Amino acid sequence: MRARLAALALVAVASSACSKQRTPPPAIPPGAPTELTEPDVDEDGIDDDVEPVPGQATPDTPPPEGGDDDGFGPAPTATPKWAAQAASKLTAHVKGKRRAWERLATMVDRFGPRPSGSKALEQAIDWSVETMRADGFDTARREKVMVPHWERGRESLQVTAPTRRELTVLGLGGTVGTKGTLRAELMVVADLDELDRRGAEAKGKIVLVNLAMPPYDHENEESGYGTAVRPRSEGASRAAKHGARALLIRSVTAVSLDNPHTGAMRYEDGVAKIPAAAVTIEGAEFLARAAARGPVTVQLSLGARRLPDAPSANAVAELRGRELPEEVVVIGGHIDSWDVGDGASDDGAGCVMAMEAALLLKELGLVPRRTVRVVLFTNEEFGLRGGKAYFEAHGKEVHAGAIESDSGAGAPKGFGVAGKDKEKVAALQRFAPLFAGLGASDIQQGWGGADISPLTDAGVLSLSLRPDGSRYFDVHHSPADTVDKIDPDHMQRNAAALALMAYILAER
Repeated sequence: MRARLAALALVAVASSACSKQRTPPPAIPPGAPTELTEPDVDEDGIDDDVEPVPGQATPDTPPPEGGDDDGFGPAPTATPKWAAQAASKLTAHVKGKRRAWERLATMVDRFGPRPSGSKALEQAIDWSVETMRADGFDTARREKVMVPHWERGRESLQVTAPTRRELTVLGLGGTVGTKGTLRAELMVVADLDELDRRGAEAKGKIVLVNLAMPPYDHENEESGYGTAVRPRSEGASRAAKHGARALLIRSVTAVSLDNPHTGAMRYEDGVAKIPAAAVTIEGAEFLARAAARGPVTVQLSLGARRLPDAPSANAVAELRGRELPEEVVVIGGHIDSWDVGDGASDDGAGCVMAMEAALLLKELGLVPRRTVRVVLFTNEEFGLRGGKAYFEAHGKEVHAGAIESDSGAGAPKGFGVAGKDKEKVAALQRFAPLFAGLGASDIQQGWGGADISPLTDAGVLSLSLRPDGSRYFDVHHSPADTVDKIDPDHMQRNAAALALMAYILAER
């Protein structure tokens, strides 16, 4: 998901004809709920029930000299008053609310999985556009993108010798099908390096790469995903070079209740395309034990097929800036998902939180100098066509920043800042105390996101929203990615943190 983008594809933009042919589902809710239309703050912009933010100006403690600059010049002794007041309003406003979660539940319950090329994805895009239009964003629209269309079909995996057992299996995104049932002896390796060392043994076999993803490292906030995902992304071609007939991988997760995880794989040019699928942790461990005792024969059936590219769209809406409307801060996530689970954490939550962030700013009257543009990118999971198309359509516009939310909706923690420019990180860290009331004050060097990476490569200041990720990969790309895994308070506070950071970037 975090692969760097290659050359950008030229894609057509803003196809009104496409949207006219489709009857969009009604927005939900049709407008802002009444309990959220009035901020619970005094006229001075400070909520008396919220503890003061360090460095924040209050009626009794005016900002010190230099505290009302744009926040990005020579560091004054306190954060600027405009930012402090915005933080106070947003923190007070979302307390006890759950609108974002309710909207996410509506979307995923109504449309379910939203794979690239599917009817459900297009319905969800229409719903998001109509919802943002009903919220008062008169610029809400679809911007056409052509996307790849892959379907998995029926799947099965059985051990046929020395015993018989049915195992849970899930084809990897983009795999070719088996064209019937494929039977072969199993070869088990611990990682891709072992596969290469024992390559001569792989010919004619179905290879299982049983690489375990480590438990989440809470001290360093590290999942181990970057290493564990390599067999999924490149394993099929590595195995094919040694003459293997198919690839199985251990699902990329550290936690499982026989829950398989899919995800995109890629084929290397000039190398035979062999079927590729994931088994659960339990299935991988069983196969490894069985193979250690002697020969194991398995049969695999994958009904996957690739269809012609299909029309889709990025969903876009804007909170127009009051002074520099042609300059833009992008916030968003990706609205497509895999075809298992509901894609609630990956990345329905990111999309709805971006929608919510813009609405929070609008209903609180926090209209910044520059335009805040919500972009719900299509086809992130299987091609990144939405991110590429957005850059083709808007890359020449002035972007003051971009924030991507594609890491679930755990408890808010902070933001990652793309690149190695320590001065940019330090400039944003100055605002960190303002996010304390939302739990999102940890701002550090990191990365932006896959969909905004063309903007990042072009020099745009890029950030990622960073919720707690300790449970994210338990459900990632699996049937367990459902809305009941998400805490409504976490989601609302993440949306407020996203709104505040977007406001800071757009107001400076």
